[in-house]
Amino acid sequence: MVSEEGRSVVINGERFRVYLDRETIERRVRDIADAISRDYEGKTPIFIGVLNGAFIFLADLMRHVRIDCEVDFLKLSSYGAERITSGKVRELKRIDADIENRHVIVVEDIVDTGLSMDWIMDHLAEHRPASLSTAVLLHKPDASRTKVSLDYVGFRIENKFVVGYGLDYAQVGRHLPDLYMLDPSGQ
Repeated sequence: MVSEEGRSVVINGERFRVYLDRETIERRVRDIADAISRDYEGKTPIFIGVLNGAFIFLADLMRHVRIDCEVDFLKLSSYGAERITSGKVRELKRIDADIENRHVIVVEDIVDTGLSMDWIMDHLAEHRPASLSTAVLLHKPDASRTKVSLDYVGFRIENKFVVGYGLDYAQVGRHLPDLYMLDPSGQ
């Protein structure tokens, strides 16, 4: 259950404070969409959204690009109901599209350890796309366990637990329009 109190929320008994408000997020998503529109002018890329977290970011991104594009989804699991990744990536839903000789942009909500993104890039490269790039809302460089090349990054953030704008805590909080960071003081 989410309980909102001003600029904070309580989710699963823990308090989170606003970290990035919806206006800041929207401006940055528009910037990324502008860059993708310029870089892929004359091409029709396919956006591969990573479920469940990236669906809001992907929807907003697609509304702002000014080029023809397609969309597909894959779903992975590495968290379960925990706040930290298990480090083990499992594919729960495969893409349906044939991406051979296509320009592919992987859209992810957050990259922390980099293990999931590393797995995704290796897996999709096996399908021989014309190009393979990434658009990531959040990156936690201090949490990285592997070097992953990220092409379009919304925000580089601290290695703290965040929720909202598609990101969840045990499946709760995805609907929040702002991004919240766990408040260690709990106040």
